[in-house]
This record gives sequence, C-alpha cells and structure tokens, in this order.
Amino acid sequence: MSEAQLAEGFVARVADLGLIAVTGEDTASFLHSQLTNDVEHLGRAEARLAGYCTPKGRLLATFLYWRSADGICLQLPRELQAAIQKRLSMYVLRAKAKLADATPELTLGFGGQQAEAALREVFGAVPAQAFGKLEHESGVLLRLPDAFGAPRFLWLTSLAAAEAAWPACASLRPAPGAAWQLAAIHAGVPQITAATQEQFVPQMVNLELLGGVNFKKGCYPGQEIVARSQYLGKLKRRTALASVAAAAKPGDEVFDPQDPGQPCGMVVNAAPNGAGSDLLVEMKLAALDADVRLGAADGAPLRLRELPYPLDALDV
Repeated sequence: MSEAQLAEGFVARVADLGLIAVTGEDTASFLHSQLTNDVEHLGRAEARLAGYCTPKGRLLATFLYWRSADGICLQLPRELQAAIQKRLSMYVLRAKAKLADATPELTLGFGGQQAEAALREVFGAVPAQAFGKLEHESGVLLRLPDAFGAPRFLWLTSLAAAEAAWPACASLRPAPGAAWQLAAIHAGVPQITAATQEQFVPQMVNLELLGGVNFKKGCYPGQEIVARSQYLGKLKRRTALASVAAAAKPGDEVFDPQDPGQPCGMVVNAAPNGAGSDLLVEMKLAALDADVRLGAADGAPLRLRELPYPLDALDV
C-alpha cells in the first residue's frame, strides 16, 4: 500500500504480537525492578513503552505495557514471547507474581485520517493522546504515536466483538500486517526482534525519546550502563528513518563506503514499501550525513527521512 493510502485510513490484522499477563499482589513492584520504565505509578488509562535489558544494558525485548483489571499486560513479538516469559519467571523468586500467555483472539491495527471516526462509532470515544488506553465491552483500545500525520490504534478483542462492530469500519481499507509494521516504522517506534536481541542499549533505538526509559526510578538489569550512556556522554549512535530500493530485514548491517571494512549500523525494523523497504536503522551519529549503503559498501543507498520527533543526539 502507498503512504497516501495508509494516511487515508486502513485496518490490518496484527498476528505477530503476543501478550504476557502478569498478575499477583507484587506484580507492579516486580516489573518495576525489571524494566527500564516506571511500572508502579502506571495509570489505568495509559500505556507505556519499556525495555528489558541484560545486565550489560543490551535490550532483550521492548514492551508496550498497561494495567488490566488484575495485573499488567506486556505486549511483544510472538517470536520472543515464550523465552522472555520464561526468563522473567526465573526472577520472580519470592515475589507474589505469576506470568501467563494472554494473547487475545484478535489484534487489529488502525491508522489514517478515517480510523478515529470509525473507532468512535464502536467505542463512543477514543483516547485523546498517544499512549492513551480505553477499556470497553468490545475490548481494549490503545492509541499509539502518529504515523503519516494521523493517529494509530491497536484494538485487542475477540472475533465475535470485531464481527459485530465491523460495519463501522467498512470505510477503512483492509491492509496486510506489513502495513501496520510500516506505520510503526514511520512513527519511529522501534521493536526488538529475535534478529536484534542484545544489539542495542535503549538510547541507540531512541527508546528514551519515546518515554520508554525512566532515569529516576530504582535499579533494574543494566540500569548502570543505561544511565552512564545518558549522563556521561558515552552514546555515539542513534536510530534514523530511511528508505532503500531493496529488500531489507532486521539485523541487516549498513556500511559507509568511506569505511567499508566494518558496518556503521544495523537495521532495527523493516517493512516493504512497494518500491523497496522503509527502515528504522541504528547507526553511528557521524554516519547520519554519510552515503550509507545496505548490506555492503557497494549496496543499495539509504535515503534518510525525517522522524516524527526530534532526534536529540547526545554527542555531535
């Protein structure tokens, strides 16, 4: 689908996201000690981003998380869910918290100018700001950062509820799951996948620019390194938005022809755009003004594009 079509209005089934439900009276304090963001002060009407790091500060996963009636929900790629759920469970120890698979029957992604009006017909209202959350008899509705100049929404629901509400969404263009990935890339929201685990500290993928790191909370795995990167000027890399006339995938390396012997960055996320791929690509700050190529020094050139938020580089 073209950017113009996505900007107009679309709906896509999002089949590659899973959900971990964490329940028990120590849920908030347990997760607060594990994630890069504040969990203890999370409100019922909001969602947040967070990272889960190794002791060396490298991201194992990124989550979108929110409160449910009886705990906290962590959304992440299905391909990572089982391993991350097992790893977190190992650290529960004496805490009264239990993790379980809570992936809904259906997750739908909405975007474009017409999406908000369609969802208002179903829910009566929609969250006014990005990272707002609405609970309804039809499911959970999350508003996410804009893409293509329009809001994005995730609706977690059942097949029966979606079928009942579908006439309200008839004006929206059905789209493949890749369209949702493309919109997330244009929103500048990174997602760690199996190909990029342990490759980045949170700031390398702009996570703190999206509110996904709280530097005032207590300790969590990798906290010292993440804080040092923020305050001691150690960060030399950021994630940019780019297009390339070639197929690309997470984990692909990018090169500066002026220094062809080693990569200057790595693709974080990629989605087809009809003429190649759009990317979130992590790279050296110095490479932001270079002729960066995909895969090799003589590979397809990247065309950098403007992110929807300022790329507040720490070291220039």
